[in-house]
Amino acid sequence: MGQYVAPIRDMQFVLHELLKVEDELKALPKHAEIDADIINQVLEEGGKFTAEVLFPLNHSGDREGCKHDAATSTVTTPKGFKEAYKQYVDGGWAALACDPEYGGQGLPVVMNNSFYEMLNSANQAWTMYPGLSHGAYECLKEHGTEHQKKVYLPKLVSGEWTGTMCLTEPHCGTDLGMLRSKALPQDDGSWLITGNKIFISAGEHDMAENILHLVLARVPDAPEGSKGISLFLVPKYLPKEDGSVGERNPITCGAIEEKMGIHGNSTCQMNLDGARGWIIGQPNKGLQAMFVFMNAARLGVGMQSLGLTEVAYQNALIYAKDRIQMRSLTGPKNPDMPADPIIVHPDVRRMLLTGKAYAEGARAFTSYVALQIDRELNHPDEEVRKEAADEVALLTPIIKAFITDNAWIATSEAMQVFGGHGYIAEWGMEQYVRDARINLIYEGTNTVQSLDLLGRKILGDNGAKLRKFGEKIKSYVEENGLDEKMSEFITPLGELGDKVTKLTMEIGMKAFQNADEVGAAAVPYLRVVGHLVYSYFFARMAQIALEKEDSSDTFYKAKLATARFYFARLQPETATLIRQARSGSANLMALDADLF
Repeated sequence: MGQYVAPIRDMQFVLHELLKVEDELKALPKHAEIDADIINQVLEEGGKFTAEVLFPLNHSGDREGCKHDAATSTVTTPKGFKEAYKQYVDGGWAALACDPEYGGQGLPVVMNNSFYEMLNSANQAWTMYPGLSHGAYECLKEHGTEHQKKVYLPKLVSGEWTGTMCLTEPHCGTDLGMLRSKALPQDDGSWLITGNKIFISAGEHDMAENILHLVLARVPDAPEGSKGISLFLVPKYLPKEDGSVGERNPITCGAIEEKMGIHGNSTCQMNLDGARGWIIGQPNKGLQAMFVFMNAARLGVGMQSLGLTEVAYQNALIYAKDRIQMRSLTGPKNPDMPADPIIVHPDVRRMLLTGKAYAEGARAFTSYVALQIDRELNHPDEEVRKEAADEVALLTPIIKAFITDNAWIATSEAMQVFGGHGYIAEWGMEQYVRDARINLIYEGTNTVQSLDLLGRKILGDNGAKLRKFGEKIKSYVEENGLDEKMSEFITPLGELGDKVTKLTMEIGMKAFQNADEVGAAAVPYLRVVGHLVYSYFFARMAQIALEKEDSSDTFYKAKLATARFYFARLQPETATLIRQARSGSANLMALDADLF
C-alpha cells in the first residue's frame, strides 16, 4: 500500500549541514574515523532495506496481525516478518551502534538514530521487536554482571536473541510502586519469580530463538513503594554453558491484547510461574537500572512518531498531486483536465505542510539529541560529558511527548487529505493514525512526560538545565539579531524564549503554594518548550537555506518555505498554550468529583 522513500537528502542536510556531525565526531576518539562517506553509505543501504524489505509488510502485517496458540503459549507473527528479521540480522543492522567488545560495529548513536527513523516509517510494528532489544542491551551493558554481559550481550548484539521489558501489571500502570510480582532467592544465586504482566510488547514471537525479559519484581522484605523494586533477567529459554538455548523457562504468553493499532506486534499478557531469573544490579534498586531501558524506549517512541509522520506525509503528498477535485479559487491550473489536483487548494497545502514541518523539525531535534548522547558516552572531557547528559535528560521527555503529539496531528491531517478514501483501509492511511495513537500512551503517558519535564527536570533543579539550553538560544539570537533576512525567524524565537523564562518562574512560584499548579500547567508547558526547541532548529535551518537560496538546488527553497510556514502557522499556538498554563489549577479542581 502506498510507498516509502527514505528522506536521505533531508537526513544529509541535518547531519552534514546543520549539525556538522563529521566535525563533532572527530572530537570523540571512538568515532574520529567516521566521515561523511560512511554516514551516507549507511543511510543509502538503510533506505534500501527499509523500503524494499519492511515497507511491503506493513499493511499486510496490520491486516493479518499476530496469532496466539493457547495450547502451546506460542505466537506466530505475520507472514514475512520472520524472514525480514533474518535479513535484518544477516545484514548486521542489529549490531550497528553496539560495542565491538560484544560483536557490534561501534558506529555512533546519531547514525543508528537515522536508521531507526527509516525502520519506523517502513513498519513500526515490526521495528518494535529489534527496538526493544536495543534497550535491553543498554540496560545490561550498564548494570549487568560480567557474567551476564558475557552470556547475553553478544546474542542481543547479533540479533539472535531479542529483549523485552516487563513492567506493567493489571492493577498498576505508571505507578510501579504498586506492583506485586515476587522473587524468591535460590541457593544457586538465581531467583524464582511469580506474577502477571500486561502490555508487554514483543513478549512472545517466532522471530528469534530466545527472548530475554527484563522483569520488575519484589524480593522478600522489600520496602513498600518504588523503593522496594528489583530488576531481573528472565530468559524464555535458559542458556546452556555453550551459549545455546536449553530448557524452557515458565514465563509464558497467556494472551495477546486486542489493540487499536500496531497489530503486527505481539502485545502480550505474560505469566511467570516460578520462572528462573537473575538479579540485575542491587536488590531494591531495580528502577534505577530499568530507567536506562525506559529512557532508551522514550527516545525510541519519539522516533516511531517521526517515522509515521514522514511516511504519512509522503503518501498524502503523492495523493494530493494526483487526485483532481474542483478548480483552484484563483482560476483553473490544469485547464485541459476536468478539475485541478487538490494540491492547488490552500487548506490541502496547510495539511501537507503541517506534516512536512513536524517531520523536519523532529528530524533535526532527534538527531541533535542523538549526537549529545554520543558526546555523553564518548567525549574525553568529563565536563562536556556531564553537560551533554544534562541536556539529554532535559530533552528526552520533550522528544517523547511533543513528537508523539505532533504525529497524532500530522497523521490525522494526512488521512484528511485523502478525504473519504483516507478512512478506507486499502489506502493505508488510517493505519498510520491508529499506529500513531499508542505512542502518546506507552513508556509513560505524555502527561507523565510533562510532569517529568516541569516537576523534575526544571523545577527540581531550579531551572538550571533549562537555563543552560536557553543560553544557547540566547547566544544564537544575539549573534543573528541584526541580520534583517533572519528577523522573521529570530524575532519570534527570542520572544518565545523570554516568554518561557517568565512562564517557568510564574509556575514555580505558584507551585510553592500549591503542588497542583504543576499538574495543571505541565501539559501545555511542555508543548510551549517543545515549540521553543523547534523554533531554534527551524531558525538555524532557515539560516542555512537563506545562504543557499539562490543555488540551483531547490531543496533550500523548500526548506525555507517550510520554516516560514512553521513560524507563521504552527508556532503561534504557543499563545494559547501559555494562557492555558497560566490559568492555574482552580478551574480543574473546583468541581467536586461527585458532580462530574
